Amino acid sequence: MVIGSGLGGLCTAYILAKEGMKVCVLEKNRQIGGSLQIYSRDKAIFDTGVHYIGGLDKGQNLNQYFTYFGLMKDLKLQKLDQDGFDIISFTGDERLYPHAQGYDNFVEKLAAIFPHQREELKTYIAKVKEVCAGFPLFNLSPEKKELTNAWYLEVDSKTAINSIFSDPKLQQVISGSNMLYAGLEGRTPFYVHALVVNSYIESSYRCIDGSSQIARSMTSNIRSMGGEVFNYSEAIRFHFNGSEIKAVELSNGEFVEARLFISGIDLSRTIDMVEGHQLRPAYKHRIQSLENTVSSFLLNVVTKPQSMPHLNHNIYHCTQPDIWSGPNYTERTWPETVAMFGTTSSKHPGYTENFSAMAYMRYDECAKWANTKNIIPNHVSYRGDDYELFKFEKAEKLLDVLEERLPGIRSKIQSYTCATPITYRDYIGSRDGTLYGVIKDYRDPLKSFITPRTKIPNLFLTGQSLNLHGVMGVTVSAAVTCSEIFGHPYLINKIRNS
Repeated sequence: MVIGSGLGGLCTAYILAKEGMKVCVLEKNRQIGGSLQIYSRDKAIFDTGVHYIGGLDKGQNLNQYFTYFGLMKDLKLQKLDQDGFDIISFTGDERLYPHAQGYDNFVEKLAAIFPHQREELKTYIAKVKEVCAGFPLFNLSPEKKELTNAWYLEVDSKTAINSIFSDPKLQQVISGSNMLYAGLEGRTPFYVHALVVNSYIESSYRCIDGSSQIARSMTSNIRSMGGEVFNYSEAIRFHFNGSEIKAVELSNGEFVEARLFISGIDLSRTIDMVEGHQLRPAYKHRIQSLENTVSSFLLNVVTKPQSMPHLNHNIYHCTQPDIWSGPNYTERTWPETVAMFGTTSSKHPGYTENFSAMAYMRYDECAKWANTKNIIPNHVSYRGDDYELFKFEKAEKLLDVLEERLPGIRSKIQSYTCATPITYRDYIGSRDGTLYGVIKDYRDPLKSFITPRTKIPNLFLTGQSLNLHGVMGVTVSAAVTCSEIFGHPYLINKIRNS
């Protein structure tokens, strides 16, 4: 029984089914896929969470995983600009700074702007590669490594980056896409930065017509092996036979029995489903006290027909001197960092029909509406005029920043919709709309390393809080979870030889 149909849950279910187990996936929403969900406005498709994917070139890590899952033959992909898949920019600085695909190309494109820092750029790439080599599952290596003494666990990303680069501007440029992992000054370990950016530097792709194609393909593949995937099936409580789970109770009163249970949903919600004595209070407290990463405000814009040429890169724009200050915004400084993601449509490939703009937002800004719930088509409720005004005011502030970065963009807008932390809470199922699950903190690295095994013998965990978030992170987390069941070298060799 796999609870939650996010990519981590689907990957876990696929592996179990491929190994001959009878598998059932439970999803509380109408749509399968968690952050792979899409929605449509004015006939334009919007991704809700996965805007681009790295490591998909032949021979690269995610390509190998996706080949094993039977995905590569089905996906419609658009490769982003080779010489600048991400463009970093700053208020008051007219220059645009590219993050290019390919290690050498990444160095050369930035060395053209920072010629005296070429060797520092090479050192940075070498350190990123060193970190990735230390995580065998990210490289599909059958060996196991002891990570407790690794240097990159014991330094935060900002400190590590600033120790490599002497130029303050280049320090900011290298850190420019830290919204990808909600980077925190003095906390986020360097390994998080390295593992996340490495995948995109290797290769960067966008899903044509939306990322839900990944969830559809995975669901079809699971079902083809005899597995079952059910939507509108919200798990609310575990029922036990002694120390082991016997069944999960659904919100409609049904009970579903299984031998093994794997939860890919929010960690604290999983713990809440254990109402008896099977978990010690200290363990429950530890999990429920873990701090989550910040949430976001998402502005989804439909452009006027053929008004905006195709945008084949992403934009990260910073309005403040320090790229790391974004999560600590004030009402006056919001939004300090904005990420903009275009889309690629098969209908009009020469134009950007719609785009999403994202800025950090803390859950407490929406706390006054916490008792409302709005999930289409079930649980539809109007949060109130004050909530609509709140979204409008935030959207206009965000559009002011976009107009500064891309003059004239307001004139290209046909319509827009907004999502807030409570939107993420309702659709993704996290308690506070977190973007990327539990915060990884270099000051206490072992605290935020969550193992797949729990104190309950037949309950396992998977998903973004386990090892790392994102498409690559949750895919690896699924492999970590299933390695606990089938054995590490056995499973990895199967994936390598797929």
